[in-house]
Amino acid sequence: MTERKMMAVLNGASVFPPPIWVMRQAGRYLPEYRATRSQAGGFLDLCYNPGLACEVTLQPIRRYGFDAAILFSDILVIPDALGRKVAFQEGEGPVLEPLDLDRVGALDLTRIHERLGPVYEAVERIRGALPPETTFLGFCGAPWTVATYMIAGRGTSDQGPARKAALRDPDGFAKLIDVLVQASIAYLARQIARGADAVQIFDTWAGVLDESEFERWVIAPTKAIVAGLRAIHPGARVIGFPKGAQALLARYVAETGVDAVGIDWTMPHAFVRAELQDKVAVQGNLDPMRVVVGGRALDEGVDRVLEGLGAGRLIFNLGHGITPDADPANMARLVERVRAAKR
Repeated sequence: MTERKMMAVLNGASVFPPPIWVMRQAGRYLPEYRATRSQAGGFLDLCYNPGLACEVTLQPIRRYGFDAAILFSDILVIPDALGRKVAFQEGEGPVLEPLDLDRVGALDLTRIHERLGPVYEAVERIRGALPPETTFLGFCGAPWTVATYMIAGRGTSDQGPARKAALRDPDGFAKLIDVLVQASIAYLARQIARGADAVQIFDTWAGVLDESEFERWVIAPTKAIVAGLRAIHPGARVIGFPKGAQALLARYVAETGVDAVGIDWTMPHAFVRAELQDKVAVQGNLDPMRVVVGGRALDEGVDRVLEGLGAGRLIFNLGHGITPDADPANMARLVERVRAAKR
């Protein structure tokens, strides 16, 4: 079998036109997703229903033929599997039982695979149903980002509750991060064992930390996950996405051992070429708003990414997830323009 296009880039090749997938490609902007979602009940019910999770993972592959599919799940299945109460309220997002750091010892690592069994079944079903040329990505939330939700009980504008907790009690916060590192290693390793080709670590809230806190709560845990995963699966391919990291991305790449790094739409291409792209593959970085607006704004944005980063190792993606108000026709236009690109 010929090598999957995206895996070729993760393995060191430069491919043009580059492989393409988009974060949140299975989601609310697609009418077929909304129809399937209505069958599931709650959002976590959808994540834990192997048949429906498989279906929504495959929907954007059928519609657009992306070069990669990503497991449909959520970063908060880890705290759920650790025994914390997690719910998703319509219009409000996730709501968790806030965690006091003196209760970290009650988190139960021994039963996470039991709770996550339906996710692993979905992984097997998806791999069996995907076209052979399609890369299959597993994922987890990074420990810092998952911890921010666990501490606050919900997302906040600056994740202040977790930042305060980490500064006031760094030793206690480190114990939480250590639990999340071990849970993430186990979770990602099982996804690879069941059929994922590579995995992505989403650190959505990395950009709110100062340099020293970024080193401790983003770089060090990611390095530990990569090392722990490769101790189980040597050669495992890992994409890191510390959103908002800016210039700290260079240290993240140098120290964590990731094979590719996601870049948001604010990153200058000159910096990415000079500091990152000769070391790892880069993934991104079209502004998701351009997919909402469409037309010339979309075309110019696509061309700018290809011109700025297409000479090196590139996985074309958005700088963050596609938004629910995006027009599916604009996504089709994006894919067509990337695929038709010439050097």
